[in-house]
Amino acid sequence: MDRYHAMQVFVRVAETGGFAEAARQMNMSPPAVTRAIASLEDRIGTRLFVRTTRAVRLTEPGRIYLDDCKRILGEIEHAEAIAGGAFRAPSGTLTVSAPVLFGQMYILPIVTEFLDKYPGVTGRFLFLDRVTHMIDEGIDVAVRIGQLPDSSYSASLVGHVRRVICGAPTYFATHGSPVTPDDLHHHRLISATSAWSSLDWRFGGPEPTTIHVKPALFCNTNEAAIDAAASGWGLTRLLSYQIGPQLLAGTLQTALSDYEDEVLPIHVVHPEGRRTSAKVRAFVDAVVTRLRNNRLFNLSDPGAALRTT
Repeated sequence: MDRYHAMQVFVRVAETGGFAEAARQMNMSPPAVTRAIASLEDRIGTRLFVRTTRAVRLTEPGRIYLDDCKRILGEIEHAEAIAGGAFRAPSGTLTVSAPVLFGQMYILPIVTEFLDKYPGVTGRFLFLDRVTHMIDEGIDVAVRIGQLPDSSYSASLVGHVRRVICGAPTYFATHGSPVTPDDLHHHRLISATSAWSSLDWRFGGPEPTTIHVKPALFCNTNEAAIDAAASGWGLTRLLSYQIGPQLLAGTLQTALSDYEDEVLPIHVVHPEGRRTSAKVRAFVDAVVTRLRNNRLFNLSDPGAALRTT
């Protein structure tokens, strides 16, 4: 096995945390993966992994070697892309990440449309409710919701979302609408136990406040919390984009609009510099244009988009 392929195998084992999974993803046999790693370790003269019956983890030299391998393999891919014309026309694999529900609702349709337009591109979509490490995880373009830390990435602001209290019209008709955040203590609440959730609901307005709530129902997905609220069972608190279709259809309405916390920016992020290929440039242009034209993420007045009560 040549050294280039052995390095690819090493990176895949490190990323997957196992020989068997790396073998499956690379269409290799587990013994072939084991031989590739053993060959690298013999050539280098040190162990790259600590193997136990339960897990495989990198040694300290292995972690250093992993960074170098990713850099070297990236340089090779860059050179091949230039030689093959990938920097002139979109081609190759495009890896995009976004929060789960946002990605499913708003980004996946843009990706599939993009793939139809550029058949030379293969799409890989990662739905993740966590901040991704773009270089380490091989991500070309990411959608981020929230304030961005300083970085060397290129970021395009495409809109804003809000944290909103929402319920069905039938619920408000029966139980009334809360006038202040304190009124939530007298309502039946639904909490989604997702990455964004907390039982301390923060509100803005003239006097910012935080209310510790005691939900009557906990749901492990946002979709379940949305369905429960839309059925008229109670009130929930979500990001405005998550209930966009329900707001448009009138099955959900927002409340306490005057007490909403600060809006959260949406950015499209990608590594910049000479590695920016045609596929990345073309996709960034497409997704930025589509999101900026979506009134759910209104940039001119982010607090007003689809406010209903």
